[in-house]
Order: sequence, then C-alpha cells, then structure tokens
Amino acid sequence: MIILLLFASTLQAQRPGSEQIQALKTAHITQTLDLTSEEAEKFWPIYNKFDQQLEKNRKQERREIVSMVKGDVGALSDEEAEKLIEKMIDFKENQFTHYKNLVQELKGVIPPQKILRLRKAEEDFRRILMEQLRKRRKGRQ
Repeated sequence: MIILLLFASTLQAQRPGSEQIQALKTAHITQTLDLTSEEAEKFWPIYNKFDQQLEKNRKQERREIVSMVKGDVGALSDEEAEKLIEKMIDFKENQFTHYKNLVQELKGVIPPQKILRLRKAEEDFRRILMEQLRKRRKGRQ
C-alpha cells in the first residue's frame, strides 16, 4: 500500500511516462493479488509477455484501423466497411487468444481466485488511471 501511495504521489507530481505507469500497474496488481515472492517470481515474466503481446496487438490495430477509416466512416464503401469490420473482429479474436493463453500459463503459478482477481485489478487500474487523467485535465482548465 505504501509503495502504491508513493507512486501515486509521483504520478501527481509529474506527467507520467510509460515506465511510471507500468510501475504503478505492477504495484497495483501485486498488491491486489497479494502475490507471494515465489508467486511474483513466476507470475511477472508470464504476465509481462502477455502484456507486451497485447500492447503490440493494440498498436497494430490502431495503426491499421485508423489508416482504413481516415477520418470519416461514412465515406467508406460497403466493401471497405466490411474489410474494416473483419479486421476489427480479427484483432479482438487475437486479444482473446492471448488472454486464454495467459490464463492457461497462470494456472500452475497462482490459484484460480487470483487469476480472477487479476482481471478486476487490471480494470480497477485503468479506472484509477482515467480518473487521474480527468483530474489533471480539469486542473489545467
């Protein structure tokens, strides 16, 4: 908890970079899952590999989807819209496959209850991060 508070104060003191956000996320997940040192040693290499694959997938999705849309979805032909829909489905299927693989790999590393708590911890972290961004934007106005 203390580590999380220290990171949170650092987050408010300066604009967070991706390394800071990753450190905050790591602290949040570790605390939420209550990982033992033995669990953490096995968990983090598996989770980090998953997280990197997911981020790579998201970047590719943004790049390809944005390049197809180019601003106005209404300007797409039916054929282009169909291709875009298929691409979006492919990306979501890929994300689901990555998540399924993560769960399979984690089954021997942490108990099932902690695997379930992981999803909630990720969602909670995203919500906390979004709240911090909203507060920061309001403070600038």
